[in-house]
Amino acid sequence: MVEVRYFASVAEAAGIPSETLPYEDGMTAGQLRTQLKESRPGEFSRLMGISALLVNGVSADDITVLPTGARIDVLPPFAGG
Repeated sequence: MVEVRYFASVAEAAGIPSETLPYEDGMTAGQLRTQLKESRPGEFSRLMGISALLVNGVSADDITVLPTGARIDVLPPFAGG
């Protein structure tokens, strides 16, 4: 299992702050991103495509392999300067 936590506009679009999902051995952050995008069409899917993923607090790209029991934070782009 992996815990996925949503923040800001992603949490609003998801309608939940977090969820626990099944883990498949060797699953990558990109595979998880695709799974999540397909689970909720519309705004949530769009935001998942442009959001940053942190795996156990460390920035991850789509080829990062997720460890069992990982905590995934989904952070939308931030505005400001």
